[in-house]
Amino acid sequence: MTTFMILNIKSLCVFLFISFNLSGFSQGKFELQNGKSDKIHFRFVNNLIVIPVTINDVPLSFLLDTGVSKPIIFNFFNLKEELSIHETELIFIQGLGNDKPIEALRSSNNTVIIGEAVNLNQDLFAIIDASINFAPSLGIPIHGIIGYDIFKDFVVEINYSRKFIKLYNPLLYNSKLSKKWRTLDLIFYNKKPIIEASVTVDNKKVPVNLLIDTGGSDALWLFEDSNPSLKIPSATFEDFLGKGLSGSIFGKRAVLESFRLKDFELNSVNVAFPDSSSIQKTKINVFRNGSLLGDVLHRFNWVFNYKSKWVAFRKNNFFNKSFEYNKSGIVMQYAGVRLVKTRALIPKKSVDSIAGYAIKGSNTINFTSTYKFEIVPELVISDLRLNSPAQEAGLKVGDVVLSINRQNLSSLTLQTAIDQFHGIHGTRIRMTIERDGIIMKYQFKLRDLLHKQSTN
Repeated sequence: MTTFMILNIKSLCVFLFISFNLSGFSQGKFELQNGKSDKIHFRFVNNLIVIPVTINDVPLSFLLDTGVSKPIIFNFFNLKEELSIHETELIFIQGLGNDKPIEALRSSNNTVIIGEAVNLNQDLFAIIDASINFAPSLGIPIHGIIGYDIFKDFVVEINYSRKFIKLYNPLLYNSKLSKKWRTLDLIFYNKKPIIEASVTVDNKKVPVNLLIDTGGSDALWLFEDSNPSLKIPSATFEDFLGKGLSGSIFGKRAVLESFRLKDFELNSVNVAFPDSSSIQKTKINVFRNGSLLGDVLHRFNWVFNYKSKWVAFRKNNFFNKSFEYNKSGIVMQYAGVRLVKTRALIPKKSVDSIAGYAIKGSNTINFTSTYKFEIVPELVISDLRLNSPAQEAGLKVGDVVLSINRQNLSSLTLQTAIDQFHGIHGTRIRMTIERDGIIMKYQFKLRDLLHKQSTN
């Protein structure tokens, strides 16, 4: 499992109904209705891929996660009035984080449809504990994750630049790729794909084996104790890295001199070194040095061929985008919606006249007030980094965010709010918050802890 966060709300995504004869599909694997290929458009949120999935006739939204071996449904008890799962048994599963294993229902013989791909006998896991709620951290409806079961049955193209995945029948796939593409062999560990790459640390090139993990929004994770040459850079800070199934994940953030994949090189790449206590229970392979995550992955378009054990990639228009990170110390999450009363001034022109003739110089503009109510997202501060600019300014966990740099809730999404914290060093942030029913204003400047700042 990875660092993804998930939203606990009924899905509002549009699902395109496709009519077909279910009897034509074999049990236990995905097959395409038309036999050749299918294109599925996705939403791209915080470097994560969100696709429409229907399970037992219920349309849902899932993260596409190459780091997961079986589909997992979250907040099952919030969905159970709509979603029935078949042939269940109680099990315990362990994810990232340092908490105890969690209860889940293992279910078989479920019908799963993704575009025109159908599996009539899909195993999945449904999380029982309703308190495990990753939902608020993405701000859109997400009901679960799916990965290996799609990739094992198809050649899968992920086009980040045009936001679609394409599923190909491996028997009919034309593997001829242009010279712009590069290929690497895939190595599998517990059904998870690992590739060879290299990083530069202290001017030294270090080869690394990385799990390709589309379910994580960071750029790179490296495991410090997996290679003596993987030393943590001197400029670091402790930070919250995300949530796994088994609790919060913490670690150190830093910047690598470079990251290299075949002959493609990225410079000044963000990296995180997760605490060993957060990952020690997840059977880390001694062969693996870390994970290649969404903030690097989305700079390429990909073709995965699990059956032939290779992956192809080419850079896209995101390749040269600079790497940014949250310089405020604020972690925010979606906390539902609230009703906001807003006032609008409507101009009303008044002209004095006598017998239908306007009196020169007497034109006036009057304003009348009107009020309207809007349903807007409610954003709250869920965590604050110790000694961060936001904490030093006086902000607190639990503060309800009303505006950021004069953008109020009607124009803010969780993503646009967070993006403002990724600005350049010294950018001033003004926030209006509500605490215990009292409206307060705060301001602070973003602080870059990883790059040297000019003294000029």
